[in-house]
Amino acid sequence: MEILTGEGLIYTRPRSGRIVAESVSTQVRNNESRRPRAVIVGGYAGSGKTEFGRILARETRWAMLDKDTITRSIVDAALVQLGSSMQDRESGIYLETIRPAEYECLEAAMQENIQCGVSTIVTAPFLREFNQRGWFERTAASLAAVGADLSVVWVQCDADSMYSYVKRRGAIRDTWKLNHWKEYIDGGVNVNFRPPWPHTIIANNRDSEPLQLQTKEFLHTLAK
Repeated sequence: MEILTGEGLIYTRPRSGRIVAESVSTQVRNNESRRPRAVIVGGYAGSGKTEFGRILARETRWAMLDKDTITRSIVDAALVQLGSSMQDRESGIYLETIRPAEYECLEAAMQENIQCGVSTIVTAPFLREFNQRGWFERTAASLAAVGADLSVVWVQCDADSMYSYVKRRGAIRDTWKLNHWKEYIDGGVNVNFRPPWPHTIIANNRDSEPLQLQTKEFLHTLAK
């Protein structure tokens, strides 16, 4: 009881016992009346999708699931075990064997949170998925089946800004991209890409509005 009182979850009143703090009970009632929401955030490497997801999570206190955070250690170990290297994100071993399992784990974690009534932010490139309208239809249907809504966000970023972000973070998985940047960009990066599904564009170029401001604007659209 002392811990709950110290955290403001319980008020004490002389001779009248303890009562649950009004702000907490109000928050619980509000949460119960809301449908959980999955916010799926995609974008190229270095676009700022994880940064946007974290800002959104801090604003909403929703669950945050980032693909690299959840799967990177297992992916690195699997790549080495299969005879590749931890920096591999381009070979058939990664693209055809490991990547599908990565996304399966990520989507399962999202569904588990949603089924528990917890709104969830999911960040990953989603390059293959966001090109398929059928994937959006299946995902929206599976969420609707458990009483949840879907929001799709694409983080747009120009090639120079992406290079700066990727170089700054210094992740081993980006080694090939940094050493072959022009080949990487020319090989399939479309800075004008838009998902074939209702979505919100978050611009993360050097001259764009701060992500914090764009996050608040995005939240306003959800409140309508």
